[in-house]
Order: sequence, then C-alpha cells, then structure tokens
Amino acid sequence: MDQEQVAQFCLGLPGAREDYKWGGVRVFSIAGTKMFALQNLRGESLAFKVDPELFLGHVDRPGVSPAPYLARAHWVILRVPYPLEAAELKQLLQRSHQLVVAKLPKRAQVGLQI
Repeated sequence: MDQEQVAQFCLGLPGAREDYKWGGVRVFSIAGTKMFALQNLRGESLAFKVDPELFLGHVDRPGVSPAPYLARAHWVILRVPYPLEAAELKQLLQRSHQLVVAKLPKRAQVGLQI
C-alpha cells in the first residue's frame, strides 16, 4: 500500500477524520481528538496503536519499531516502504481504530464499532 491508499483506508473506518498537526503530520482520529494513526507528510513513516500484549512481537519484526514518544502507549512505526502486506496492514489499522474506540465512553462507541 502507498501513502494515499493508507489514508483512504483510514478515512473509510467508522467516524474517522483527518487533521494536520505538528508541522507535517497527518493525524487520523475519532471522537474529535482520539488518534489511531499518524502519517508523516513527507511519506517517510506510518505509526499506529497495537494490542499491548502483541507490542513486543511487532517491534521484533524487521522494519517495525517502537514509535517515538508513543511507544509507552503501545504504538509502532513503519518506515516506507511498509514491511507488511496490504491485508495485514489494513487489519492492524482497523485494530488500532477499534482499540481507541474501546477506550471511549459507551455512549460514544455507538456506530464506531466494526
């Protein structure tokens, strides 16, 4: 997947919106401010949240590293070209979205779950 395909997939998830922050980061979020993916506008990287129990397994893979400043919240970063197949990357982005949805109040989760 290229950068624009990733962006279109993220925006296709329920309640997803995009914003630009920090002088060059495309932020995909839900419920206003709850981020689930970050994309460097120079096309260099993609970061997203993973399951806490799978975090160490992900960062052991070639091309996958702990995300700077966000690793304590179990975020990983991929450098371009993405080291994952399209199907696996979509699954991980969808899971990141759902991990964030699960942290929202129950009334805010309505319509955002897949």
